[in-house]
Amino acid sequence: MRGPLIAVIGGSSPTSDEASLAQAVGRALAEAGAVLICGGRGGVMEAACRGAKKAGGTTIGVLPGPDTSEANPYVDIPIVTGIGHARNAIIARTAEVAIAVGGSYGTLSEIALALGFGTPVIGLRTWTVEREGHPPAPIIRVGTAEEAVRQAFAHLQDVR
Repeated sequence: MRGPLIAVIGGSSPTSDEASLAQAVGRALAEAGAVLICGGRGGVMEAACRGAKKAGGTTIGVLPGPDTSEANPYVDIPIVTGIGHARNAIIARTAEVAIAVGGSYGTLSEIALALGFGTPVIGLRTWTVEREGHPPAPIIRVGTAEEAVRQAFAHLQDVR
């Protein structure tokens, strides 16, 4: 039986602090028995996969292009799509919870898609999403990788 599918989303050009956080998130997810799903390429995605693999975890990379060679070396299961950034919808729909670390506009799109699908989003130094006259988007803000994984599993308990 596999563990829960938890996405780690974030930018391809993270700060060194964001990369360290992503690696710690990947490690903590693997130690907790989760399967990590991400965009499969560099930056936050590679750091999270590296952390998961060092802890003996399983990683899935949903790639934007048509070739498995795009995958970072820590991806166990590369899924080629050939659909570019539209692959963000696959990640957001597949994940039971998403953990956003930093990020740029691609991460923002994944956050929006996940929230639209009803997937909880845990945020580590990521976007704040607000619309005038509306409450802020329900991103659960945390300060550490360990807290992000605890929150992710707490949400899994609520829905299972």
